[in-house]
Amino acid sequence: MRLPLIAPSDLTPEQQPLYDDMRKGIASNFNAFVSQREDGALMGPWNPWLHEPAIGKAIWNLTLAMTANAVLPENVRQIAILVVGARFDAAYELYAHIAVAEAEGMPLERLATLVADLKPSDLNKEESVAYDLAYALCRGGLLPEPIYRLALATFGQKGTNELIYLVGLYSMVSTTLNGFDVPVPEHA
Repeated sequence: MRLPLIAPSDLTPEQQPLYDDMRKGIASNFNAFVSQREDGALMGPWNPWLHEPAIGKAIWNLTLAMTANAVLPENVRQIAILVVGARFDAAYELYAHIAVAEAEGMPLERLATLVADLKPSDLNKEESVAYDLAYALCRGGLLPEPIYRLALATFGQKGTNELIYLVGLYSMVSTTLNGFDVPVPEHA
């Protein structure tokens, strides 16, 4: 870990409002996995965001907007997020979203295949389109036209937009986690 966890008692006046907002949002949206130390210090991507509160607040607001305005089914969202986590080999992201996907009932065989950076054979149509779109975007370059059109036919414009933004957001999260060597909690 390249940035120390910030104990709540050590927060600056600039960090405190972001910390309070993130704790509230984590409790209501991201509670399937360990996200804080016993003393309340935030782990995962939230700690690096706290170290740079002006940037962290912008990323946190995007995260909240992506959660509050979601139109895609949760299983589709988790497929896309896990594809990104696997492509970036982002340990904390995989840890957290495996926990979320398990809580949603995703089979262990599917999770194992996804984290191996492979396409599961048991995906339904929506999940398959999400996988293909996320996988293609994570390779870099232009999203192939047939995948884009298939996403539009499957999810509509709003859902396709959400899927593309979701891949972008979790690519940034993965980069944050990998750049700052954010570990999986020891007891997880």
